Amino acid sequence: MKIYTRTGDAGETGLFDGTRVSKADPRVAAYGEVDELNAWLGFARASLREGNPEGLHYEDLAQMLEQIQRDLFALGARLADPARKIATRVSKAMVTSDEIARLEGWIDELEAKLPPLRRFILAGGSPAGAAFHVARTVCRRAERAVVGLGDHAVDAEVVVYVNRLSDLLFVLARTVNARSGAAELEW
Repeated sequence: MKIYTRTGDAGETGLFDGTRVSKADPRVAAYGEVDELNAWLGFARASLREGNPEGLHYEDLAQMLEQIQRDLFALGARLADPARKIATRVSKAMVTSDEIARLEGWIDELEAKLPPLRRFILAGGSPAGAAFHVARTVCRRAERAVVGLGDHAVDAEVVVYVNRLSDLLFVLARTVNARSGAAELEW
């Protein structure tokens, strides 16, 4: 399979159901934001190994990120499927309350090991921590794009998942910074 198809050369792309839409369509923009988020998570995951080739103290986080990246592919597939043609039997393209509960479990587990927040903190810290802060802001942008599609345009679980993911990314930034010894700067 070639990487180029020439079908998008006129500024259009195809949705899952075969519908052709402008690449500037809000739905395409929304799953593009999710794709960018996925790339940032790949960068954050790679950053965990920077100066730490064995990934010591970060393997659990790397495994979380890999699962989240898989979830985001499923979420992007849902966004590219406005007619809901993806069969429910295609479980890897599902975003359900189970995935949301998994994110919440990770948040609770990681947050229990962190000092309580007393004030807002400035984004930054270690390179990996800063990457998670960038991913968090990209996640919030993706959330705004998804919400902008309207209440009936996407499954409610998609909106909840992206919202919860931004919370997790904040906790991951704090966790990585704590594990690396990088101080949190309060505002």
